[in-house]
Amino acid sequence: MKLLVIEDDETTGAFIARGLREEGQSVDLVRTGRDGLIQATTSAYDVLIVDRMLPEIDGLTLVKTLRGAGNRTPVLFLTALGSVDDRISGLNAGGDDYLIKPFAFGELSARVAALARRPAALEQETVLRAGDLEMDLIARRVSRGGVQIDLLPREFAILEHLLRRKGRVQTRTMLLESIWDIRFDPMTNVVETHISRLRAKIDKPFETELIKTVRGAGYRIEA
Repeated sequence: MKLLVIEDDETTGAFIARGLREEGQSVDLVRTGRDGLIQATTSAYDVLIVDRMLPEIDGLTLVKTLRGAGNRTPVLFLTALGSVDDRISGLNAGGDDYLIKPFAFGELSARVAALARRPAALEQETVLRAGDLEMDLIARRVSRGGVQIDLLPREFAILEHLLRRKGRVQTRTMLLESIWDIRFDPMTNVVETHISRLRAKIDKPFETELIKTVRGAGYRIEA
């Protein structure tokens, strides 16, 4: 799993990150809400572990912002605020689970694993949609506004990748790793070329542009 820990307490953050890494997980650790928001919107994670009381942007606002932008990554709130009202506000903000400090690392690990399993159900979707665009994964067919669109296998894979992460920015590196299984920058414009070809088929013939370029970040399918 790839996990993001957003925790301003240096000792607690290091403890969580070290324990998860010892279990074989990939962990990024940041200490402010603003850095957490940037990290969560520019990289793909399986689970976010978010402290509620963060500097710059508090945990509730951070998660509300992510949810408002269409980011559905599971969130585990980790906090000393443990009243019933606190838990309710955390869940209403878009959190998926709530763990109160102090905590046992084993419980945190188990809760993270449980949250990471939830998106697996999404992988069973057979039809993906964005606006009037529809992708049938079984028939391997794409249409927009009822008009069938013929895509090459790589174009289909890119579109599926973007649709599964609708509303979330996908960087050039993410696409290289997911579509081409390239773990280094080949210093070519292969991503840009394929995105351009895909746009020519699913965007240019229609009034509304679905694939957005996020300057300096990557690409996103609008919800």
